[in-house]
Amino acid sequence: MIGTLFIVATPIGNLDDITFRAVEVLKSVDIVLAEDTRHSKKLLLHLDISKPIRAFHEHNEREKTKAIIGELHSGKSIALISDAGTPLISDPGYFLVAQAKKEGLRVAPIPGASALITALSASGLASDSFTFLGFLPSKKTARVKLLKSLVDRAETSIFYESPNRILETLTEMHAIFGDSHQVCLAKELTKVFETIQTDSIPNLIKYLKIDQSHQKGEFVILVSAVDKIDRTEAETQLDSLLPILCAEMGASKAAKLAAKITGIDKKQCYKRAIDL
Repeated sequence: MIGTLFIVATPIGNLDDITFRAVEVLKSVDIVLAEDTRHSKKLLLHLDISKPIRAFHEHNEREKTKAIIGELHSGKSIALISDAGTPLISDPGYFLVAQAKKEGLRVAPIPGASALITALSASGLASDSFTFLGFLPSKKTARVKLLKSLVDRAETSIFYESPNRILETLTEMHAIFGDSHQVCLAKELTKVFETIQTDSIPNLIKYLKIDQSHQKGEFVILVSAVDKIDRTEAETQLDSLLPILCAEMGASKAAKLAAKITGIDKKQCYKRAIDL
């Protein structure tokens, strides 16, 4: 009999969020694959489960996959878990699952917690359509390029960011988005110090700066969709306003004032002003 590869979601903070089905699967499998075995052993100990646990992470996934596929073919059942949340979502496992599917093996999802869905549900931002972008690039040039591509998105954008870059990223976002988007910062989800703040970018920057502890923790960032109707009205207003302002003052001052009135990013207003 061929074994099954179970993709098991684990809690993102509160251990009581593990599902009954996840516990039963973890009790029944032959092997548990974990991103960080030390971290996952604590979860299994909490659940009173004793199973062989192996390290499976981004640095050894391709190396280990062939042997794991062989064990599945031999009839062993295997659970893949991540440190927190649903495996494969900004976590290892894609290559293994893709190979298992190619081999005709059964891959069974055991659903549960996911930081991005948890944050979205309590953000107050539109949830009918959204794009998840994983972790933002660590290099500034690539990060800014990606952020600029989100300015006119018609759906909520969601991504992860580290505490080391959160203030820098929000500052870059303010330069790119101006005050035209609502943003939600969510961290420590399901934990004692859970924080879900939805506000303008300047107010969120103030929140981060007011207390160093506000910058600690892994962040989920959600950016509101652009309101196409409001955006069109603002663009029309800008077209009428800029020529008048530029006739009375320099392009820089005109752009700054136009940005305040219309809500359009100051850099975009300035570019339009110098093109007149």
